[in-house]
Amino acid sequence: MCGIIGYIGKRQAAPIIFDGLKRLEYRGYDSAGMAIFDGSNGVQIKKDIGLVDDINKRLNFLSMQGNIGIGHTRWATHGGVTQTNAHPHISNNKKILVIHNGIVENYQELLTMLKENGFTFYSETDTEIIPNLIEFEMRKGKDFEHAAIDAIKQFDGYCAVLAMFEGERKIVAARNGSPLVVGVGNGENFIASDIPAFLEHTKNVIYIHDSDFVVLDSNRVKFFNLEDGKEVGRPLHSIDWDIEQAKKGNFDHFMMKEISEQVQTVKSAANQDKEILFEIADEMKKAKGVFLVACGSSYHACLTASYLFSKITKLHINVVLGSEFSNYENFLTPGTLVIAVSQSGETIDVLDAVKTARQKGSKVMSLVNVVGSSLHRNSDRALMLNAGPEICVLSTKTYTAQLTVLALLAYTIAGKYDEGKKNLEYLWNIIYNLTAANTRKYLMKLAEELKDKNHIFTIGRGLQFPTSLEAALKIKEVSYIHAEGFSGGELKHGTIALIEQGTPCIVFSSKENEKEIISNAMEIKARGGYIIGIDSKKNKDVFDFFIKVPDVGDLNPIIQIIPIQILSYQLAVLRGCDPDKPRNLAKSVTVK
Repeated sequence: MCGIIGYIGKRQAAPIIFDGLKRLEYRGYDSAGMAIFDGSNGVQIKKDIGLVDDINKRLNFLSMQGNIGIGHTRWATHGGVTQTNAHPHISNNKKILVIHNGIVENYQELLTMLKENGFTFYSETDTEIIPNLIEFEMRKGKDFEHAAIDAIKQFDGYCAVLAMFEGERKIVAARNGSPLVVGVGNGENFIASDIPAFLEHTKNVIYIHDSDFVVLDSNRVKFFNLEDGKEVGRPLHSIDWDIEQAKKGNFDHFMMKEISEQVQTVKSAANQDKEILFEIADEMKKAKGVFLVACGSSYHACLTASYLFSKITKLHINVVLGSEFSNYENFLTPGTLVIAVSQSGETIDVLDAVKTARQKGSKVMSLVNVVGSSLHRNSDRALMLNAGPEICVLSTKTYTAQLTVLALLAYTIAGKYDEGKKNLEYLWNIIYNLTAANTRKYLMKLAEELKDKNHIFTIGRGLQFPTSLEAALKIKEVSYIHAEGFSGGELKHGTIALIEQGTPCIVFSSKENEKEIISNAMEIKARGGYIIGIDSKKNKDVFDFFIKVPDVGDLNPIIQIIPIQILSYQLAVLRGCDPDKPRNLAKSVTVK
């Protein structure tokens, strides 16, 4: 959700925070703001609704002077999209500034208490509670740090908080459930929701744990436990991400750049630590029940994996949405293995599922893209996706990376690790061709035909069924065309009633299910449907538009989704949508 960044050091803070906010735009937002502290002139705040660049043109963020500051991109939860509700928020005494991601669940109770003690509120947000609660605690004679600790301990809910006090040269922070990470520099320090916000300046990071309270100055970062106030140690990590991966380069949008990177990311995903891979494979074989838990595209990857595990290993796998996992808690035992899958490692529904598993004594493994993320830290073992930063809100390269790791895990369980590696290596040239300029040009013809359609349906059977779900998700979340994915066998159970003359239907076909799925396609065509076939060979009698993708058997899901990723991008561009920042969506869903 919201994006947070803070800086303290020797340089001017405004350009660093402004660039950081730009790099956090992928998280989704409707307003933005900055607060910069200058020792001689006090604190200056600028904030408004709209895009960071547009606000800068109106207010000139870069004119703000000072070398300590905080910045925020807000997605409205409490209160509408207004300049007043934008962050940062300031205390009644005009000395304490706060930015915040999350929800203060006991907002009404605290609001009433503060009003009874003479505080006035100007916004509709729950965030304005926080600076005033810190001021309230400071009125009791506490210093800024202890007042902030005691204030934060009073409110309920998942959150990430940054605060500054005009009288002190420091930034304090706390987290519970919402991500925060520190970037350690030379005579300067950074803090943000995500690493790309400061990756240009440092690759040395410290991950903030739940219930951590952090104090940053130019030269030190101190960590304390919120509950007992004792100082704690947190390890320093060096990130191997390349800053160029977090830049668009010659591409117009991150989405297309990241689609084009899939040759490399599939290679990297297949290059797993064999010791960890084989250990997780052994745990899966001996577990008394295995659950794959994920949300969104990651859930579709897990659903695909359940088919793969059944085919390759004869192993039964339960696949559950993170938000629904608590309904399965009575099946969990110390012998159960839960494998959580998440790009960011900060998806709140997945983290809640992990907590449920822990409470039942179950083992937890994970597939994740971010070392040191909450999921990574809370797993007994983790396999890394190795996809590098994914800036676009939509999952593309991390989706195929997840499929790659899960497929390799299935081969490993079956005692076919070398065969799995060889099969994955065979995909590289295919992916290169599928992401090449001539393929994109060919698919643009289809995008032109579909851009004004109101509905698109996708169907598949077997391994192609989860692919049809992911294809529909990609289309609707970026182009805003209504799209739905179905098993081909379910058409006659209701969906075929929606088919009209010219209704587009994307059909995922393979040698394994060709007979059945082509029969389903013919049923749609007989009712006026426009059939787009994805297959290794063209069926002239059925396909109105043909997308050729070589048949690679069990690994078809990795490559068959790629043309639809490209098509979705092109539909978004043609319809005037921003592919990198779809409306109402966030990269990492960190609130319920």
